[in-house]
Amino acid sequence: MLIFLSSGLFLGWALGANDAANVFGTAVATRMVNFTTAAIICSIFVILGAVFSGAGAAQTLGKLGAVNALPGAFMAAFAAALAVYLMTKAGLPVSTSQAIVGAIIGWNFFTNTLTDTVTLTKIISTWVVCPVLAAICSAIIFKCTVKVVRWAKIHLLRIDAYTRLGLILAGAFGSYSLGANNIANVMGVFISSSPFSDISIGTLFTLTSVQQLFLIGAIAIGVGVVTYSKRVMITVGADLLPLSPIAAWVAVVSHSIVLFLFASQGLKYLLETNGLPSIPLVPVSSSQAVVGAVLGIALVQGARNFQWSVFGSIGLGWVITPILAGLICFVGLFFLQNVFSQKVFQPVSYGVSNEVVERLEKEGIDGTPLRTLNEKQFDNAVALHDVLSDIKQYGSFERKKIMFFAKYEPIFMDAQKFVQLNRGGLAPERSRIIQTISGQFYPYAWMLRDELVLRSAAWRKIEDDKYNRLLDRDFNFVVRLFNSKY
Repeated sequence: MLIFLSSGLFLGWALGANDAANVFGTAVATRMVNFTTAAIICSIFVILGAVFSGAGAAQTLGKLGAVNALPGAFMAAFAAALAVYLMTKAGLPVSTSQAIVGAIIGWNFFTNTLTDTVTLTKIISTWVVCPVLAAICSAIIFKCTVKVVRWAKIHLLRIDAYTRLGLILAGAFGSYSLGANNIANVMGVFISSSPFSDISIGTLFTLTSVQQLFLIGAIAIGVGVVTYSKRVMITVGADLLPLSPIAAWVAVVSHSIVLFLFASQGLKYLLETNGLPSIPLVPVSSSQAVVGAVLGIALVQGARNFQWSVFGSIGLGWVITPILAGLICFVGLFFLQNVFSQKVFQPVSYGVSNEVVERLEKEGIDGTPLRTLNEKQFDNAVALHDVLSDIKQYGSFERKKIMFFAKYEPIFMDAQKFVQLNRGGLAPERSRIIQTISGQFYPYAWMLRDELVLRSAAWRKIEDDKYNRLLDRDFNFVVRLFNSKY
């Protein structure tokens, strides 16, 4: 188990070595904060952010491709880590988010798993929105800060002290946001095959299996910060654009705000409950955010002294990183499977049975064209998707629905496993309903869910996104526990 998780720890170390520059690079380069202080603060708050706020972005990453075997997760994380390490060695602040996305797509290609294009589009769009949003934030904050400083006529020494404190506070906030948003890049691929069990301390505190993954990943990030981040800090903090202490503070604050916006479940829930457009929970690139922030400051100043050649090198690194990670992952999976005889994925088959057709018709989808596929087995998602693509009356929405209901997930409610139900922290009523269906077999996960919903309101969704997310978490735990493939 630890051998497979080692690649996640390597990726965490690489992220810490590379992305700490995005939080404290400007502060260290301007000599307002020494490297040791920056490294300690960054390490502590990265861990806090990862453990307590890291789940949101990880869910989105999981939709891109659910890596369902530890050896496969090992290679995906290793490929991303190696790509980031090579770029870090070159002194470039690359995107860990892009690296892990590239690695997951490499895994999808190798295993004939469909890449969720909606999720991929959402993630790629943030690669454009993130630096632009950071540039806008930094430009506005920089202009406002300069005006306030001039209006207040604060003594130079006092400004220096305030700026130093501001850099430390902004760095702490940025580190928390970094951990919350980017821990998905480090441990997200291990969630589907997590080897840990939930740990409960009475009724007061529960450390879930996911939080345990995030904790060890965050510790690895902290080690990377302390041991290897200084070189990239200098690139971001000095080589791209010589920054004044105030400009350094603005860059860190702007970067931190953008990361927080894309990681906060609370903010997303608040916006949605008030009928406002929400921000997607996506693991965005902290490197892109800080570079965008520095660019915003440069544009306000007329782009004087901005090193466009360095910016071009960084941009090239952003393009190369996901491609490199995807290639490494694909080749690595081949060797793991064929040379080292490791099972890099759990096969997922699909079947269009009469039950599936009837369920689809309840969803308003015409099942007539599917009758010709009755009881036919498909070895993977791509095989079924290719057949559905030839049925012209089905658009992308209908195909996605059919794929969901046709996914074969054999679940046997084995009474011997009931003692493990408490590991999921299920409410008593939900646990009781599970025990009433002892011995039942469900070929599809949706059939189990329909049964639970029919038997108790405790398993039904309501108009509360937070409640529904917790309900989905409980149901996914039950599926993993009783899935007869494992």
